[in-house]
Amino acid sequence: MKQKDHAPQQTLVERQPLTGSRKIYVPGKLHPTIRVAMREIALADTERKFDFGFPSEQNPPVTVYDTSGPYTDPNVEIDLKKGLPRLRESWILERGDVEQLAGTTSNYGQQRAADNSLDHLRFEHIAAPLRAKPGANVSQLHYAKQGIITPEMEYIAIRENQRFDELPADDPLRTQHRGHSFGANTPAGHI
Repeated sequence: MKQKDHAPQQTLVERQPLTGSRKIYVPGKLHPTIRVAMREIALADTERKFDFGFPSEQNPPVTVYDTSGPYTDPNVEIDLKKGLPRLRESWILERGDVEQLAGTTSNYGQQRAADNSLDHLRFEHIAAPLRAKPGANVSQLHYAKQGIITPEMEYIAIRENQRFDELPADDPLRTQHRGHSFGANTPAGHI
């Protein structure tokens, strides 16, 4: 049995920061306008059960990628009808190799757009789709083969690295969980 479509209510969105952590943004180095959302998780101190007379050992916070989007950032205004901010739009347009279409070109997309029974589910603002200009290739693989590091590539590198390069040389996390490259050509010491 098909369930009736309904739009989510604003009151259902969790807006509170996660306990024991704080949202931070790591900027890009090649593209300084990039801000990768991370969550800095506070760790409890390590109790020294057998080292009498020694204080407990403080543990630095651990940084992980924050998948909650803008929803757990108290400084961001959320409007479910407007959708998520178009994070990549300026990056794509700045390259100058795409053009905007007048509207949806697929039969399915056109059928859905013409279906008035779906109006209550629609976002208030739907951007027109983009496509590559004639003769252009807009894939990340194409840019990489040209030696271009796009903002998207740097964003992913920051997200996956999780600030590993900022760890002190003697940090235990540098020697644990090294992973396996499975034949990939990766920088020494990194997966």
